[in-house]
Amino acid sequence: MPIIDYLRANAKNYPDEVCLVEINPADGREKPHVWRENALVEGEIGVNYRREMTWKEFDDKSNRFANLLLSRGIKKGDKVAILLMNCLEWLPIYFGILKTGALAVPMNYRFDAGEIKYCIDLAECDVLVFGPEFIGRIETIANRIDRIKYLFYVGEDCPTFAESYEKYVEYASEKDPMISLDNNDYAAIYFSSGTTGFPKAILHKHLSLVCAAETEQMHHGQKKDDVFLCIPPLYHTGAKMHWFGSLVSAGKAILLKGVKPEWIIKTVSEEKATIVWLLVPWAQDILDKIDSGEIDLDRYELSQWRLMHIGAQPVPPSLIKRWKDVFPNHEYDTNYGLSESIGPGCVHLGIENIHKVGAIGVPGYKWEVKIVDGDRIVNQGEVGELCVKGRGVMTCYYNDPKATAESLKDGWLYTGDMAMQDEDGFIYLVDRKKDVIITGGENIYPVQIEDFLRAHNKIKDVAVIGLPHARLGEITAAIIEIKEDMKCTEEEINEFCMELPRYKRPRKIIFAPVLRNATGKIEKPKLREIYSGSASLVEAQIK
Repeated sequence: MPIIDYLRANAKNYPDEVCLVEINPADGREKPHVWRENALVEGEIGVNYRREMTWKEFDDKSNRFANLLLSRGIKKGDKVAILLMNCLEWLPIYFGILKTGALAVPMNYRFDAGEIKYCIDLAECDVLVFGPEFIGRIETIANRIDRIKYLFYVGEDCPTFAESYEKYVEYASEKDPMISLDNNDYAAIYFSSGTTGFPKAILHKHLSLVCAAETEQMHHGQKKDDVFLCIPPLYHTGAKMHWFGSLVSAGKAILLKGVKPEWIIKTVSEEKATIVWLLVPWAQDILDKIDSGEIDLDRYELSQWRLMHIGAQPVPPSLIKRWKDVFPNHEYDTNYGLSESIGPGCVHLGIENIHKVGAIGVPGYKWEVKIVDGDRIVNQGEVGELCVKGRGVMTCYYNDPKATAESLKDGWLYTGDMAMQDEDGFIYLVDRKKDVIITGGENIYPVQIEDFLRAHNKIKDVAVIGLPHARLGEITAAIIEIKEDMKCTEEEINEFCMELPRYKRPRKIIFAPVLRNATGKIEKPKLREIYSGSASLVEAQIK
């Protein structure tokens, strides 16, 4: 059944139960509020600006937007782009698009105006829904996005070049349009993260969304009384597909607008969250604040928190050891996935396998995995390219047959990630194929060095890249971000690295911020551009 049938079932079976809560600690309102269909009313829950929605309200709002789109001539196969920060309207808009048979096209909120236009053109979008944070960017391209028939604005004070979403959905019907759909219909276009160049448009069917929902619920066993805290951006497959576990189980989810450690812990306590998905930097920040005494865990009710899981990037084992020292009763899992494999879960560690921390895990529910070197499946212990196969693999890169042919072969998705498998069948991510450093003929995998360096108690974050070298081809450089209020020298790092084999030791130490995108991935192309542009720039940073 299509993913929208889960929403219909929840609205029928649990119409008055809260399914989504939005919390914005930085809103600045003096009093808490609770959102209902037509008004803001004062509430007594928490101290933050808070809005909530029931399953029936969710379904009604998705129907209203679907009917608004249909009234404007949007039909099955058209594309509707979403450019919103996380908010209570995000998911009803997404499901409203799906209910028309059109394709939802979520867009990265970090895109500049040029990138927005590029992605709209690439995906051949017919409608754009955007929020107040993007008025300036959209205004500069509004006259140049020729395919766009309608611009809908979500927020107060609608700009003159757009139409008000709130105004027009208010008059649209709440009746489900019941457009005929099955799992082989196209559902969404997602964009690759762009960490290896211009974003690619990734086409998925409804089958992919259902696969993600079933896989997530199977891996983490969400039940109706679970409360999922969602912090990462909903435009990305990871956050939304983890929320699909709540959709399947009819559980509640909290959308927290902010990543400060104090906000996260406070929200877990007040909203009684049981499952939290974090990115590596957020988990590190939480632990650092606890270690410094700035967060006193005794002030919070956290006994209900059962699962912390991490995805979107390699997870240093030292981080999980620290986490388990502080939260010994937490279950832990890590998930590996790509937008091309509809986000998390094609490989996962499994909460029962914490003794294998450091691995990304084993094939996920109804997924297959192989590791290859060209046409050859490598032996255990050898490094090769990770390939995955399952119902969640993309249909293609939209309008890019060349890239599709390079990545999809006989149903297998070639991920571009280098991996190895141990004697127990657990897969370890070594690095991105394009990030491998070749120095003097030796292959160096940056993730291995990054994991080693993160064990240093002064290091907050680290990225290892290759810099051009006249004799060796490349040398290894470590960009190191030191923890707040700490000092560290190049000599300290070099001494720490003496435990590494000589050829793996960084030849350059650069103390600087580590650039990451919204989903926590290190932006290595940008770092290479910054630090390999000129030797003088690199030398200037080595202080």
